[in-house]
Amino acid sequence: MASPAPLIAPREGIGAALKKLLGDDLIDHVFAVGEDSVTVRRDAIAGVMISLRDNLGYQQLMEIAGVDYPGRAERFEVVYHLLSVTKNHRLRVRVCTDEATPVPSIVPVWPVAGWLEREVFDMYGVLFAGNPDLRRILTDYGFQGHPQRKDFPLTGYIELRYSEEDKRVVYEPVKLAQDFRSFDFLSPWEGADYVLPGDEKAGGTGEAPGKGAPTPMTAQQVKKADDEAAKKAPPPTPKTTEKTAQTGAGANTNLKAAKPSRDGAKTTAAAKAKTPATKKAEKAPAKAPAKPRAPRKPKGEGK
Repeated sequence: MASPAPLIAPREGIGAALKKLLGDDLIDHVFAVGEDSVTVRRDAIAGVMISLRDNLGYQQLMEIAGVDYPGRAERFEVVYHLLSVTKNHRLRVRVCTDEATPVPSIVPVWPVAGWLEREVFDMYGVLFAGNPDLRRILTDYGFQGHPQRKDFPLTGYIELRYSEEDKRVVYEPVKLAQDFRSFDFLSPWEGADYVLPGDEKAGGTGEAPGKGAPTPMTAQQVKKADDEAAKKAPPPTPKTTEKTAQTGAGANTNLKAAKPSRDGAKTTAAAKAKTPATKKAEKAPAKAPAKPRAPRKPKGEGK
């Protein structure tokens, strides 16, 4: 399956160049789905960004995102997306951290990182050392918790909002309606033992009640079905009129068309070209051109 992301031309030799440029600061380099991703040391992130900007031509910081892996010792990843407008290439840079260890800010390298770091701090609680204005940016004032953490509770918090009905600011418990919040990581295409919401056809196609969609056919089953289809009689050939015997055209038809008709008219080219009216018009003498009329005088002018 092709990548749904926009295609980016690969950059030849980028792996060797990164290794030579970053040295021990480079922990890992992965090239997957046509994209380059590197993991670097957290403490060296500011210097790494300067090196990538000044030496490899990644002039723009496009985005900073956070990822939460609760099972890891350092559960958060801070992901920087860089773009080289001169090389037409994108690079993803990752660092890992936890709730208490701050990540050096890269605001001195790209000032636009200020708001992006605030967003990661607001959503995940990742601290950025050196950010001049590390405040919440998306949630309300006084909001507690970080909504995009995997363990963020869906109830138990108080939110502040303006009520159009009451024409005032109200405080009320947070209600995040997410019907599919309880994941079981079992694909319905592999025979999950439940009925998906809105799946009215479950059990109506010969499958056991409560089952999801049938399991896809294996490669052997597909080959067997193709072989059985090949053994069957071919479908009837559709009727065509490509031959002259089917359309009625040909030399015999042309000879019949050249014979005189019953009323005596001949099917010669001259007879077709000149009708009796045409011949009469050709024999008639040419008329002299008509004289142009004098312009009419307006009424009352000659009186």
